[in-house]
Amino acid sequence: MTAAATFSVPDEAAMVRLGALLGAASQPGAVVYLCGGLGMGKTTLSRGLVQSFGHRGAVKSPTYTLVEPYQFGELEVFHFDLYRLADPAELEFMGIWDYFGPHSLCLVEWPERGAGVLPRADLAITITAAGSGRSLQVQAGSDVGEHILARWQSAARA
Repeated sequence: MTAAATFSVPDEAAMVRLGALLGAASQPGAVVYLCGGLGMGKTTLSRGLVQSFGHRGAVKSPTYTLVEPYQFGELEVFHFDLYRLADPAELEFMGIWDYFGPHSLCLVEWPERGAGVLPRADLAITITAAGSGRSLQVQAGSDVGEHILARWQSAARA
């Protein structure tokens, strides 16, 4: 897969909006990796995505629980934060494979901490600082990822 894109994000509100557009472009069964240092906006992007499905409560980083589930009809969104994961084998003990399925959309912060256990990403997003804003480098890792990225880019341009 070679589809890639870059998004410039000037502020938090724009990150939330971009997350909402990603939610609208996503599809069940997809796995999205969210990479970047502390405070780069991974959870903010996730908040926009989760809210795009109608969630009105808080969307926080599940740093201590590892996963936060959200139910939207038949769609389940699972937001993982693996920052505190000591060993990828811990994911096996928590039944990680039960979360990844055809009716779920999985967002994984700090996916490198689950290397060797996590499924491959359909979309990998790396967030870095860019002046006072952020830059998102997006790489599709599958046909599903390419379709999501194309829809996301189209929505972001509109």
